[in-house]
Formats: sequence, C-alpha cells, structure tokens
Amino acid sequence: MDEEVMAALVGVLEALWRINAEWPDKPCTLAKLSKQSERPMSVLRRQLTMLVDAGWVALALEEGGVTGTVLLTESGGQLGRELFT
Repeated sequence: MDEEVMAALVGVLEALWRINAEWPDKPCTLAKLSKQSERPMSVLRRQLTMLVDAGWVALALEEGGVTGTVLLTESGGQLGRELFT
C-alpha cells in the first residue's frame, strides 16, 4: 500500500477516533464521519472497506446500503491509542 493511501486511511481512523472520544460507546453515522473526515461518501466508503478488511473498523449498513454506522473494533481502538494519544 502506498504512502498516500495509508495517510488517507489514517485520516479516517483519526476522525473516527475523535468522534469516539466525544461519544464513547455510540456508533458513528457514515454522514458524520464523512463530514468530520472531509471526504465525499463514495471515497469514504472505499476507504472504510479497506479498514474493515484490516479489522480496525466495523461497518453496519442500513437496508439499501446508503446509510449506516461505523465504529472502531478492539484492534482499531488499540491502534488509535498508539497513534493518537
């Protein structure tokens, strides 16, 4: 994975980490994460797919796949603690 892609993924993780710090134990909506990470939904969804595949994020899509929630997994939370604290 090249550095540009990795930096983008870290940016999404950081936004989710900050949201999680403000509202612990509450899943974040895709819309909120899109706004906080300053990414269009289409880009965010592709990046979230990579983060889900890595095991750092859990994604739950509503029927139709347009809306949903995202949260850090245990390993994603551990990575966040290492990177952002």
